[in-house]
Amino acid sequence: MREHETTELVCSALGVGVSSFYERRKRRQQIETKRRLLRARIKRLFIKSRNSAGTRTLVGMLKHEGVVMGRFKVGRLMKEQGLTSKQPGPHAYRVANVERPDIPNKLNREFDVEAPNRVWCGDITYIWTGSGWHYAAVVIDLFTHRVIGWSMSPRPDAELAARALDMAYEMRGKPEGVMFHSDQGTQYGARKFRQRLWRYQITQSMSRRGNCWDNSPMERVFRSLKSEWMPATGYRSAIEAKRDVSYFLMNYYNWERPHQFNDGLPPAKAEKLAKKVSGFC
Repeated sequence: MREHETTELVCSALGVGVSSFYERRKRRQQIETKRRLLRARIKRLFIKSRNSAGTRTLVGMLKHEGVVMGRFKVGRLMKEQGLTSKQPGPHAYRVANVERPDIPNKLNREFDVEAPNRVWCGDITYIWTGSGWHYAAVVIDLFTHRVIGWSMSPRPDAELAARALDMAYEMRGKPEGVMFHSDQGTQYGARKFRQRLWRYQITQSMSRRGNCWDNSPMERVFRSLKSEWMPATGYRSAIEAKRDVSYFLMNYYNWERPHQFNDGLPPAKAEKLAKKVSGFC
């Protein structure tokens, strides 16, 4: 109506104060500006996660930036921008009950650990690097599922697993009384790896054969790496793969990616908070 009459006349005819009209218009503009900034922030975090973050993950990432927002509002802002999380569907795992006689399943799915450096888990996965397959061995601390050691090699041998264990042992200050749990891969049953455990005085535990759930925390790390982070066609070179996988494991996964297991905190930050509150060494 302002195209034909003055603002004052229209407001007078509708019984609205001119100052009220301008105040409401200013408030509307402020709300739209705030919403536009929130959309931009969500898109930035979504792109940072390589298009993998869903509403729950984004809520946690926003919380660490001082923004408190519910999942439904995040979902609406994602929908407005056409952002869709790329998450795989559930996998049908086989169930088995065959233990290795000389290395029993001592952990027995007791994944809730009361302090750091009580139980470590390890596993190996394969990664395409342009000219062939490379293999990554990873070690996590079950306390907050923090990655504490890793190594990559073109050969999936015991040396690869031992190097990841060496890194974890050094980074954690050479702790005592640790249990190391893995699947029944030949690398973890090899003499070289078992001698390394003996040298560090680490107790060994192995999953039952063919039972992925016995080492599910490690399966979750690799699921995040491959479904959320890695390019769908793999990497162009081994150098690119090592650089990118290292950043994911030691930086993004440990320090930025929210984990439900830690009430929305990334593993390294959850561990830091627990040490501050409980005085863990």
